[in-house]
Amino acid sequence: MVFPMNKLSDARMELANRIFFKLYQCANMLHKTGSRAVQDEGLTTQQWAVLGALSRPEAAQGMGVGELARYLMVSRQNLSGLITRMTRDGHIAISTDGRDRRSRLVVMTDSGRHVWLDLAKPKIKAYYEQALQDFSMGDMAHTLHYFLKLLDNMEKIDNAVPEDAAMDD
Repeated sequence: MVFPMNKLSDARMELANRIFFKLYQCANMLHKTGSRAVQDEGLTTQQWAVLGALSRPEAAQGMGVGELARYLMVSRQNLSGLITRMTRDGHIAISTDGRDRRSRLVVMTDSGRHVWLDLAKPKIKAYYEQALQDFSMGDMAHTLHYFLKLLDNMEKIDNAVPEDAAMDD
């Protein structure tokens, strides 16, 4: 005999599995199609995210490496290679933080600003329009709401991990 609670639990698990698999597929497609949208500028979606983070008014003076890693929700190790490539390409520079000489600040260069504002942003806007073409403003607001809820729950899970285990990420 199957109990109603087991059916409900099984149905919830099946829905959860489908949600997370679709999220995984969306992330992969964002990387694939988003990178294609900005490839002529020599960018990937990861580099697009770094330039986007650094283009915000609150990051005008730069962002610490750790602060940037937290904002993008990536490990410092993953960000390190990205910073090296973007510095080599002239999109960003590393400077010493005037407030703490031990800290390094990541700043967007004039060249990076040109690539971001003049070359990449118009293509990103067109990409967003294509990807969201059948979404109403309400659809977009609801999607954002649910992503924020999911992200908040995932951050709680991440914060529950002991510090030494989190360093392996």
